[in-house]
Formats: sequence, C-alpha cells, structure tokens
Amino acid sequence: MKKIKSVLLLLIFFHAPLVEANENIIFSGTPIVKITEAGINRVVEKMTGERAMEFRCVISKVGKKYYWLTREKNEVVRITSGAYETFIALNGSGYVRTIPKDMKGATSLLGGPEGKFDYVEHLLLGLRSVTYYGNATK
Repeated sequence: MKKIKSVLLLLIFFHAPLVEANENIIFSGTPIVKITEAGINRVVEKMTGERAMEFRCVISKVGKKYYWLTREKNEVVRITSGAYETFIALNGSGYVRTIPKDMKGATSLLGGPEGKFDYVEHLLLGLRSVTYYGNATK
C-alpha cells in the first residue's frame, strides 16, 4: 500500500507541470541573417547550422496568452494586420513579425524580404538593436 501511495504521488507530482504548461507552439523559425546596429556601426552576419539553431525564434500560446519562449519567456501581445502577424513584447524588448503560411504566396509577390524570409525578429538591447531574418520551421 505504501508503494502505491508513493507511485501515485510521483505521478501527480510529475504530471501536474505538464498539465499547467499546456503550451501550443504557434510559430518556430530559424534565422538566416543577423544584423546588429549601434548607431555607429552595422554588422551583418549569415547564420547557419548550430549557430542558427542557438538563435531560433519560438512563440507559444498558453490559454489566451502568448509567450516569446526563446527570449526569456516574455509575454507578447498578438496583432494581426493584413498579411502579417506581429507579436510585441509587453516589456518593450522587441517584437516578432511573421507571414502566415496561407499568406506567403501573396506577400512573395512583393519581392525583397517578403519573398526570401518568413519572419523578422527585432530585439532592443539598451540603445542597440539586433534583427534576425529567417524562415519558419513550423
């Protein structure tokens, strides 16, 4: 009987966080280009392999709230406008703008970044900014 109680407690303990998390990944992307700007200089870096995976972008939804998982799990607000979905960090640290798959054909006609990339991620670090352009993996 003691073993059964122990097993039940372990199941409850380990299962509870999974139920609470109930995260739904709604966007995942891998960067191709990183641009760092500081008002004085601009550095453009191509991203590939492990380095690109290290800086991937993931947005999740839990209940009615959205989170920027790869940026300290910051809460974001989702705004849909035209062919774009933008997730803006409530703490002012940046945003992610995506092109939903069903809109990619239309936006690709614009050429430029819309034709080559699926998202842009913009981070503010003090007075510096870091921008990633990449493609969706989900």
